[in-house]
Amino acid sequence: LKEFNSLSLLFVSGWISVSASESHTVEVQSGGDVTLMCSNMLSVSSVAFWFRLVNTSNVSCVSVMYNADTAEYCNGFQNGRFNMSTNISTLFLQIKQVNVSDSGLYFCGFYTSGNLLFSVTYLNVEGKFIRKSFASILLLTLQNKLTIVILGAVMVFLLNVIIVLVVKIRKLQRGTFSELYIYIHCIIMLKKYRGQRMYLSLSHS
Repeated sequence: LKEFNSLSLLFVSGWISVSASESHTVEVQSGGDVTLMCSNMLSVSSVAFWFRLVNTSNVSCVSVMYNADTAEYCNGFQNGRFNMSTNISTLFLQIKQVNVSDSGLYFCGFYTSGNLLFSVTYLNVEGKFIRKSFASILLLTLQNKLTIVILGAVMVFLLNVIIVLVVKIRKLQRGTFSELYIYIHCIIMLKKYRGQRMYLSLSHS
Protein backbone atom coordinates (compact mmCIF):
# COMPACT_ATOMS: atom_id res chain seq x y z
CA LEU A 1 0.00 0.00 0.00
CA LYS A 2 2.87 2.37 0.74
CA GLU A 3 4.42 1.80 -2.69
CA PHE A 4 1.00 2.29 -4.32
CA ASN A 5 0.48 5.67 -2.62
CA SER A 6 3.98 6.84 -3.50
CA LEU A 7 3.39 6.09 -7.16
CA SER A 8 0.09 7.97 -7.15
CA LEU A 9 1.67 11.02 -5.51
CA LEU A 10 4.54 10.91 -7.98
CA PHE A 11 2.08 11.11 -10.85
CA VAL A 12 0.09 13.94 -9.29
CA SER A 13 3.21 15.96 -8.48
CA GLY A 14 4.80 15.37 -11.91
CA TRP A 15 3.85 17.24 -15.05
CA ILE A 16 3.49 15.59 -18.42
CA SER A 17 3.01 17.17 -21.85
CA VAL A 18 -0.29 15.93 -23.26
CA SER A 19 -1.86 16.67 -26.62
CA ALA A 20 -5.01 15.51 -28.39
CA SER A 21 -4.94 15.48 -32.16
CA GLU A 22 -8.05 13.69 -33.44
CA SER A 23 -11.70 13.11 -32.58
CA HIS A 24 -14.21 10.82 -34.27
CA THR A 25 -17.68 9.41 -33.77
CA VAL A 26 -18.49 5.81 -34.74
CA GLU A 27 -22.00 4.35 -34.67
CA VAL A 28 -22.74 0.64 -34.89
CA GLN A 29 -25.68 -1.72 -34.46
CA SER A 30 -25.74 -3.94 -31.39
CA GLY A 31 -24.44 -7.42 -32.21
CA GLY A 32 -22.18 -6.26 -35.02
CA ASP A 33 -18.41 -5.88 -35.18
CA VAL A 34 -16.58 -2.55 -35.23
CA THR A 35 -12.96 -1.47 -35.67
CA LEU A 36 -11.73 1.76 -34.07
CA MET A 37 -8.68 3.37 -35.66
CA CYS A 38 -6.14 6.10 -35.01
CA SER A 39 -2.90 7.23 -36.65
CA ASN A 40 0.03 5.01 -35.69
CA MET A 41 2.67 6.95 -33.75
CA LEU A 42 4.59 3.94 -32.45
CA SER A 43 8.35 4.31 -32.60
CA VAL A 44 11.39 3.07 -30.75
CA SER A 45 10.80 3.07 -26.96
CA SER A 46 7.15 4.04 -27.26
CA VAL A 47 4.03 2.54 -25.70
CA ALA A 48 0.57 2.52 -27.26
CA PHE A 49 -2.66 1.86 -25.41
CA TRP A 50 -6.45 1.97 -25.61
CA PHE A 51 -8.65 3.21 -22.77
CA ARG A 52 -12.40 3.47 -22.42
CA LEU A 53 -14.14 6.29 -20.55
CA VAL A 54 -17.83 5.83 -19.70
CA ASN A 55 -19.79 8.77 -18.30
CA THR A 56 -17.23 11.09 -16.68
CA SER A 57 -15.47 8.84 -14.17
CA ASN A 58 -15.62 5.14 -15.13
CA VAL A 59 -12.22 4.55 -16.75
CA SER A 60 -11.00 1.18 -18.01
CA CYS A 61 -7.67 0.13 -19.47
CA VAL A 62 -8.41 -1.96 -22.57
CA SER A 63 -5.01 -2.93 -23.95
CA VAL A 64 -1.34 -1.94 -24.08
CA MET A 65 1.32 -2.52 -26.74
CA TYR A 66 5.06 -1.82 -26.64
CA ASN A 67 6.91 -0.99 -29.86
CA ALA A 68 4.35 -2.70 -32.15
CA ASP A 69 4.78 -5.98 -30.27
CA THR A 70 2.02 -8.33 -29.12
CA ALA A 71 -0.77 -6.53 -27.27
CA GLU A 72 -1.45 -7.13 -23.58
CA TYR A 73 -5.12 -7.00 -22.53
CA CYS A 74 -6.27 -5.55 -19.23
CA ASN A 75 -8.67 -7.18 -16.80
CA GLY A 76 -12.19 -7.42 -18.21
CA PHE A 77 -10.99 -7.29 -21.82
CA GLN A 78 -9.40 -10.73 -22.10
CA ASN A 79 -12.51 -12.47 -23.39
CA GLY A 80 -11.47 -12.51 -27.05
CA ARG A 81 -13.90 -9.78 -28.14
CA PHE A 82 -11.17 -7.13 -28.18
CA ASN A 83 -8.22 -7.25 -30.55
CA MET A 84 -5.50 -4.57 -30.70
CA SER A 85 -3.29 -4.56 -33.79
CA THR A 86 -1.22 -2.19 -35.90
CA ASN A 87 0.29 -1.64 -39.31
CA ILE A 88 2.65 1.03 -40.60
CA SER A 89 0.07 3.82 -40.58
CA THR A 90 -2.78 2.84 -38.27
CA LEU A 91 -3.48 1.46 -34.80
CA PHE A 92 -6.64 -0.66 -34.57
CA LEU A 93 -8.99 -1.85 -31.85
CA GLN A 94 -11.48 -4.41 -33.12
CA ILE A 95 -14.51 -5.14 -30.95
CA LYS A 96 -16.57 -8.20 -31.84
CA GLN A 97 -20.31 -8.58 -31.17
CA VAL A 98 -20.70 -5.14 -29.60
CA ASN A 99 -23.44 -4.44 -27.08
CA VAL A 100 -24.75 -1.26 -25.50
CA SER A 101 -22.28 -1.53 -22.61
CA ASP A 102 -19.43 -1.04 -25.10
CA SER A 103 -20.55 2.55 -25.76
CA GLY A 104 -18.26 5.30 -24.51
CA LEU A 105 -15.19 7.36 -25.31
CA TYR A 106 -12.18 5.35 -26.48
CA PHE A 107 -8.75 6.96 -26.11
CA CYS A 108 -5.96 5.80 -28.39
CA GLY A 109 -2.75 6.99 -26.76
CA PHE A 110 1.02 6.90 -27.17
CA TYR A 111 3.96 7.58 -24.86
CA THR A 112 6.64 8.69 -27.31
CA SER A 113 9.65 11.02 -27.17
CA GLY A 114 8.66 12.21 -23.71
CA ASN A 115 5.14 13.21 -24.70
CA LEU A 116 1.69 11.70 -24.34
CA LEU A 117 -0.30 11.87 -27.58
CA PHE A 118 -3.85 10.66 -27.95
CA SER A 119 -6.95 10.73 -30.12
CA VAL A 120 -10.56 10.25 -29.07
CA THR A 121 -13.29 8.12 -30.64
CA TYR A 122 -16.86 8.11 -29.38
CA LEU A 123 -18.45 4.71 -29.95
CA ASN A 124 -22.25 4.81 -29.93
CA VAL A 125 -23.89 1.39 -29.95
CA GLU A 126 -27.57 1.59 -30.93
CA GLY A 127 -29.76 2.04 -27.86
CA LYS A 128 -27.10 3.81 -25.76
CA PHE A 129 -28.10 7.47 -25.77
CA ILE A 130 -27.52 8.66 -22.21
CA ARG A 131 -23.80 9.23 -22.77
CA LYS A 132 -24.18 11.23 -25.97
CA SER A 133 -24.32 14.57 -24.18
CA PHE A 134 -20.95 14.17 -22.45
CA ALA A 135 -19.31 12.87 -25.61
CA SER A 136 -20.68 15.75 -27.65
CA ILE A 137 -19.30 18.30 -25.19
CA LEU A 138 -15.82 16.78 -25.24
CA LEU A 139 -15.73 16.42 -29.01
CA LEU A 140 -16.93 20.01 -29.42
CA THR A 141 -14.10 21.13 -27.14
CA LEU A 142 -11.60 19.32 -29.33
CA GLN A 143 -13.06 20.77 -32.52
CA ASN A 144 -12.90 24.32 -31.17
CA LYS A 145 -9.12 23.96 -30.70
CA LEU A 146 -9.23 25.07 -27.08
CA THR A 147 -6.06 24.99 -25.00
CA ILE A 148 -6.74 24.29 -21.32
CA VAL A 149 -5.10 23.03 -18.18
CA ILE A 150 -7.03 19.98 -17.02
CA LEU A 151 -7.06 17.67 -14.02
CA GLY A 152 -10.27 16.00 -15.11
CA ALA A 153 -11.01 13.01 -17.29
CA VAL A 154 -7.57 12.85 -18.92
CA MET A 155 -5.90 12.93 -15.49
CA VAL A 156 -8.20 10.14 -14.31
CA PHE A 157 -7.51 7.73 -17.16
CA LEU A 158 -3.75 8.41 -17.13
CA LEU A 159 -3.60 7.80 -13.39
CA ASN A 160 -5.65 4.64 -13.80
CA VAL A 161 -3.25 3.05 -16.29
CA ILE A 162 -0.45 3.40 -13.73
CA ILE A 163 -2.65 2.09 -10.91
CA VAL A 164 -3.93 -0.84 -12.98
CA LEU A 165 -0.41 -1.90 -13.94
CA VAL A 166 0.90 -1.62 -10.37
CA VAL A 167 -1.99 -3.57 -8.86
CA LYS A 168 -1.82 -6.20 -11.59
CA ILE A 169 1.92 -6.76 -11.19
CA ARG A 170 1.71 -6.91 -7.40
CA LYS A 171 -1.11 -9.46 -7.49
CA LEU A 172 0.41 -11.74 -10.14
CA GLN A 173 2.59 -14.50 -8.75
CA ARG A 174 4.45 -14.59 -12.03
CA GLY A 175 4.22 -11.60 -14.34
CA THR A 176 5.20 -11.37 -17.97
CA PHE A 177 8.27 -9.44 -19.07
CA SER A 178 6.15 -7.03 -21.13
CA GLU A 179 3.99 -6.07 -18.13
CA LEU A 180 7.08 -5.44 -16.02
CA TYR A 181 8.68 -3.40 -18.80
CA ILE A 182 5.60 -1.21 -19.16
CA TYR A 183 5.57 -0.62 -15.41
CA ILE A 184 9.25 0.38 -15.37
CA HIS A 185 8.79 2.57 -18.45
CA CYS A 186 5.95 4.48 -16.80
CA ILE A 187 7.99 5.05 -13.64
CA ILE A 188 10.92 6.41 -15.69
CA MET A 189 8.60 8.70 -17.64
CA LEU A 190 7.02 10.12 -14.51
CA LYS A 191 10.33 10.72 -12.75
CA LYS A 192 11.86 12.30 -15.83
CA TYR A 193 9.14 14.89 -16.13
CA ARG A 194 8.60 15.60 -12.46
CA GLY A 195 8.57 19.34 -11.84
CA GLN A 196 7.76 20.35 -15.41
CA ARG A 197 4.59 22.25 -16.23
CA MET A 198 1.63 20.14 -17.32
CA TYR A 199 -0.53 21.34 -20.12
CA LEU A 200 -3.11 19.89 -22.42
CA SER A 201 -3.09 21.23 -25.97
CA LEU A 202 -6.30 20.31 -27.70
CA SER A 203 -6.32 20.76 -31.47
CA HIS A 204 -8.51 19.14 -34.04
CA SER A 205 -6.70 18.02 -37.14
